[in-house]
Amino acid sequence: MTIETLAMQGHSAIRGSMASSILGRIGDIRNQAIKECFRDFHCIEHRLEIVANIHGIEFINDSMATNINSTWFALESMIHPVIWIAGGAGTKGDYHPLADLAAEKVKAIIWLGAPDEKFVSLFKHLDRPITEARSMAEAVDLAYFMGKKGDVVLLSPACASFGLFPDYEERGKAFRQAVKNL
Repeated sequence: MTIETLAMQGHSAIRGSMASSILGRIGDIRNQAIKECFRDFHCIEHRLEIVANIHGIEFINDSMATNINSTWFALESMIHPVIWIAGGAGTKGDYHPLADLAAEKVKAIIWLGAPDEKFVSLFKHLDRPITEARSMAEAVDLAYFMGKKGDVVLLSPACASFGLFPDYEERGKAFRQAVKNL
């Protein structure tokens, strides 16, 4: 089985797949069954959920990423250039752990809601566009127009949705709907 055939991509997912396959073999699970599981694996709603591919731009809903660690994992798993939709209200995070990954993987950032000055000051040195959006529909529209074939639009907020949405599920549903409206 090649790495490209895995449903989940990125270094962490590949290492996890390797460890799982070793455990599966120890438990006498057939190779074919292991391959089928890795190829057909589907994420849960709002966690690296592939929503659509429109004109070669993939839209991924990671609304469940309400903290820095979850967003780090999401960014780390991306293998194509990312237009990152981040943000929310009530943010008090330290975004420094995301800086190196953003420099490597992110081509543009869209901040959803009122701008977080800590976030902007940390990422403005990357010399990539940082745009503000007041609604999910506006964020998705901006991301679509910034994107090109082969890009990924990733909603991975790195913070809670307080003030913008009742919870991460509603934020993710709004993302899905905005993508469907493109």
